[in-house]
Amino acid sequence: MADELPHLRADARENRDRVLGAARDLFAQHGLDVTMREVARRAGVGPATLYRHFPSRHDLVEGAFEHELEACRSIVRRGAETPDPWQGFTDVVERTVELNARNQGFVDALMVGGAASGRLERHRAELLRAVAEIALRAKSSGQLRPDFVVDDLVLVLLAARGLRGDDRGERLAAARRFAALALDAFRAGATHTRLPPPVSLRSALRTS
Repeated sequence: MADELPHLRADARENRDRVLGAARDLFAQHGLDVTMREVARRAGVGPATLYRHFPSRHDLVEGAFEHELEACRSIVRRGAETPDPWQGFTDVVERTVELNARNQGFVDALMVGGAASGRLERHRAELLRAVAEIALRAKSSGQLRPDFVVDDLVLVLLAARGLRGDDRGERLAAARRFAALALDAFRAGATHTRLPPPVSLRSALRTS
């Protein structure tokens, strides 16, 4: 990120990095219910300095989650490239739920429309399209139940936002168990009960 801002003086770049570091820490711990003033206080800069680098909350959110965006892309890319369709689908669900537990704010920013803009909006659309293709492969192999829809994964991610707490290890353990339970429900098998009609959750991706 610093390489993209060669015009900034060293002290200005340092202030920007401190703001981003503070935002990442606070969003990861507490989700997006963090004020700009709290970020400035954690970074040790004044509000004017914060707004000079990040004129809006959307700008700060996008900057803070640069690394998580790349991690999410990597998760989906690896899932699509995995030869076994079910394993690829499983990896996407497990790693995405775990990413949510590691960073409270990222999935909030990605999945809740009021927080997302620009690159996050585009990434969300790309993510859902890619997951739909991975799911189609798993269905075609007979390993994913045929009535699965992408909104079912959205439902899992929205539910996983409840995995909060100060103990990171406990959050990760709970996330792994939650993902395993979800995958057991998604797996094709004769013992599954018929699901109610799918409900579109796209409105949950557009409004906060």
